[in-house]
Amino acid sequence: MSARATTPMHGAEPAGRLLTRAGYFKALSIAFTAFNSLRLVAYMPTLWTLVQSGQSDQHSLLTWLNWMGANATMAAWLYEHNGHRFDRTVLINISNTTMCGLTVALIVWFRF
Repeated sequence: MSARATTPMHGAEPAGRLLTRAGYFKALSIAFTAFNSLRLVAYMPTLWTLVQSGQSDQHSLLTWLNWMGANATMAAWLYEHNGHRFDRTVLINISNTTMCGLTVALIVWFRF
C-alpha cells in the first residue's frame, strides 16, 4: 500500500473521527435548540412583571433595543449566508427578535 493511500486527502478526516465529529455536531445542534427554546421561555417573567406592575423604569430600553437589533441582524445575516433559506437558526433569531420587540413595546407603553 502506498503512502498516498493511507494519508487522508486535504480537508478530509479519518473515518473514526467522522463519527466523533458527526456526534459533536448533533450534540451541538441539540444544545443550541434546547438553550434557545429555554431562552424564549425566559422572556416570559420579564413580560409578566411589566404587565403586572405597570412600571418599566427598572428595565433598560436601550439594552432591549440593542438585543432586538442584535437578534434581527443575526437572523438577516444567517438568512443571507444560508442561500436565502429560513432554517432553524434563522427562525430562532426571528423568535428572539419578536420577544425582545414585545419587551420593548411594553417598556415604551408603560414609560410614556
